[in-house]
Amino acid sequence: MDLRLALYELAARHRLDATGSHKLAQLAGLNREPAQLAYWLPRGVAVLAAALGGFGVILWVAANWETLGRYGRFGLLQALFLVMCGGALVKPSARAPLGLMALLTIGGLFAYFGQTYQTGADPWQLFAVWAVLALPLCFSVRSDVLWTPWALIVSTGISLWVHAHTAHDWRVEPQDLHIYAVAWSAALGLTLALSPVFKRWSGSGLWAMRTAVTLATLMVSTTSLGALFSNKMVLLYGLGLGLLAGTAFALASRKLFDIFCLSAVGLGLNVLLIFGLGKVLFHDTRGDFWMGAMLLLGLAAAGLLAGTVGVLLRLSRRDAAQGGGV
Repeated sequence: MDLRLALYELAARHRLDATGSHKLAQLAGLNREPAQLAYWLPRGVAVLAAALGGFGVILWVAANWETLGRYGRFGLLQALFLVMCGGALVKPSARAPLGLMALLTIGGLFAYFGQTYQTGADPWQLFAVWAVLALPLCFSVRSDVLWTPWALIVSTGISLWVHAHTAHDWRVEPQDLHIYAVAWSAALGLTLALSPVFKRWSGSGLWAMRTAVTLATLMVSTTSLGALFSNKMVLLYGLGLGLLAGTAFALASRKLFDIFCLSAVGLGLNVLLIFGLGKVLFHDTRGDFWMGAMLLLGLAAAGLLAGTVGVLLRLSRRDAAQGGGV
């Protein structure tokens, strides 16, 4: 319901004059500044400026590619990194955006290094080194502004590692079972590391954890679906289901509860279960049973979605009644 329209209706019902309508709007807080706007707006603008600034430096280097020379490009990127780190050290209020720009500069430096020297390293190795070298920066700043892109970097590195070890083909074959087991374990470890369990040491917050959970769920779900339609890898599909179910059970606890994370994992579980049921129903389906199978699958999907939403609502109310979990 629109608050402004409700106030107009209330004023008209009680025939309030201009002064009364103004007092009603003041009581409703209609023209009041949103809560914590003064706190979040400058920080959000600073983070956006840092991200755009880092991207702008990369574009500037590309635009002046022929002018700078090899050592000039390296010197510019390294000098920018040192300046950003120095600024974050001496100006705590701007530590997060300056740290973000330093983090992006590390990526630009490694990208340029890989282009210049053609080391032959797989892309996942560059992402792995980037993540390792950015760790001291993330621990120093202790902000989601850095931990969230760091989670994206690590997840990308894990995916590229899988691609490199499956013959660069994203295949899902029995001989690759251990590769996916390692990748899923790494994604789960990343999620745990950015969870409230280790917040005391890392300083990470909700958005880093949400990023890690979302990317891990996407990784497990897509691989499990590929395994489902490969008759040789049904075991991997079952492992994916079990992993998402275990993650959902852990996220339902008060200490780890977050409605966003639990919804993402719930969606992944729903997709895997419905696709699994669909494969069973449509396996060698003939004649009139095809329409019945479609109806049964639709009802199952609707029922599963309704049940998931119901569970999420109950857990959300429980968390609100207990004063919030994470």
